Amino acid sequence: MVRTGLMFTALTSLDDLRASYDAVFCDVWGVVHNGRTRYAPACDALQRFRETGGVCVLVSNVPKPGAAIVGKLNRLGVARTCWDAIVTSGDATRALLAARAPGPMARIGPEQDATLWQGLGLSEVDIDEAAFLLVSGPDHWQETPEDYRAVLERANSRGLEMICANPDILVREGSRLIYCAGALARLYQDLGASVTMAGKPHKPIYALARARLAAIAQREIPPARILAIGDGIETDLLGAQQEGMDALFVAGGMHGDAFWAQAHLDHSAIIAALTKAKVRAHYVMHQLT
Repeated sequence: MVRTGLMFTALTSLDDLRASYDAVFCDVWGVVHNGRTRYAPACDALQRFRETGGVCVLVSNVPKPGAAIVGKLNRLGVARTCWDAIVTSGDATRALLAARAPGPMARIGPEQDATLWQGLGLSEVDIDEAAFLLVSGPDHWQETPEDYRAVLERANSRGLEMICANPDILVREGSRLIYCAGALARLYQDLGASVTMAGKPHKPIYALARARLAAIAQREIPPARILAIGDGIETDLLGAQQEGMDALFVAGGMHGDAFWAQAHLDHSAIIAALTKAKVRAHYVMHQLT
């Protein structure tokens, strides 16, 4: 462990924090894997945390129920021994959708996200007939928010509430960056429209994660004993701050090498980014180890 003497502690291993926390709420995409490859050191670190009595809840903004991403974790070689439970933005979003059934609902997003609304009794209609709009992401990974400006302006003209299934703006898949539902939600908000989100940094996903953690630990664990781990400044770090949890910022992840210079973390660049976002990271690593 190395003290920077300024805003955060630069870590060399998650092991250094084991005595300070009973549980971690760990982000998935950008910390545990990049969509194509698992990060073996991160998986090993989480496994060691659990082997010494800690609880690991994976908390992801993926727009699918937690049970639906277990298969992907298995395919990427993320061992089941790395985590105790999974809570997703999809889980929290389904609760929002169930409260609005039978709709009718218009939606934007790929068909592979159908587990979000299946079995809830929601009818799907065009924008002109909808009671609200569900957005789980662009229909195709190559698209940008501007490709949806016209349809979002149309939805806004009708005063439709948007349910955003993934507050993330961007995610890194391998070497490419892909826009997420949060990017469309930001454009919709810029148009003056109403957006409801359930994922990080918003409260619904944390309420689910804390409930799952309490069930596993068989007791309530206070926020001061939970460490949030993530690579999203406006999602993971802001959410942790709002929930009263300490945060470990994985400066690689979606940011790639933006905070890496001359084989070292660029502390000044990280401080500038955190200051601009008005959030705090208690600890920083380039990748979780």
